[in-house]
Amino acid sequence: MRHTLLLIWLLLVTSLHAQTRQDSLHASAVPASGAGTESPEGRYILRSTLFGAGFNNVLETYLSPLEYKGPELRFMHEGMRMTRLMGGNVSGQHLLQVMASRTQNPARNGEMYTGMVSWSYALHYQFALRENLKLLAGPYIELNGGVVYNRRNSNNPAQAKAYGNIGASGMLIYKFHLGNYPMTVRYQANLPLLGAMFSPEFGESYYEIFVLKNGGQHVKFTSVHNQPSLQQLVTLDFPVSRTILRIGYLCDIRQAKVNHLKSHLYSHDFLFGFVRNLYLLRGKRQISMPEKQTPF
Repeated sequence: MRHTLLLIWLLLVTSLHAQTRQDSLHASAVPASGAGTESPEGRYILRSTLFGAGFNNVLETYLSPLEYKGPELRFMHEGMRMTRLMGGNVSGQHLLQVMASRTQNPARNGEMYTGMVSWSYALHYQFALRENLKLLAGPYIELNGGVVYNRRNSNNPAQAKAYGNIGASGMLIYKFHLGNYPMTVRYQANLPLLGAMFSPEFGESYYEIFVLKNGGQHVKFTSVHNQPSLQQLVTLDFPVSRTILRIGYLCDIRQAKVNHLKSHLYSHDFLFGFVRNLYLLRGKRQISMPEKQTPF
């Protein structure tokens, strides 16, 4: 675990150095606000890369009736851009997350390993409440896949995770100054409403599903009644030299009850990384932009 955190820190330092070098090369190439045929706001792109560490609580009754708790690592990459929808007032956001955790049972004599990949895309209509305050709201979709592995089990050692949802997404963006330093605070919440989930039936092995071809209801409809979940993210952006750093906290609550099986993944992660504000030029070239010139 210590070596993994060191590797993440080295990757972050290398990325920050590369970004600072690119900003210095293109600092004199900032275009005028009216450049190009597309609206200036539609040419802005926000990208962020975050690394996180925290705590994970895992329950998978297909593998064990006990909760397993332990440390978690997470990687998060975000891209955000204004679209031409509804007069150019809608932004698109894609979010890629990768998490891995190593957890133990209460007696600390059993281990469970969890790995998940999540991708989501949201369309937010932007409401300007004040000059420095925006409310974003709209629909989103997400796809999730991964595996939970229990070292103590022999017959059913692993559980595959595969599910997708559509739901509601909202965000608050508040900009302020601390002295001469521009700051940006964001709060985002994603609420799954309708979806589908793969799950074996109670007491059924994967050998029976895929080799013996036993019939069953392995794809179940999900909603808030059997999959009450909520993801919340709070971040703070602040400049350091030519770099915009971001710190944040993620609370990701995932739980489901299908085919008489209960499962949950409760993640609490502290995040650290950087933000890049880019401007599209002709030929799909990009240059870095100062934070104050982004519409987000």
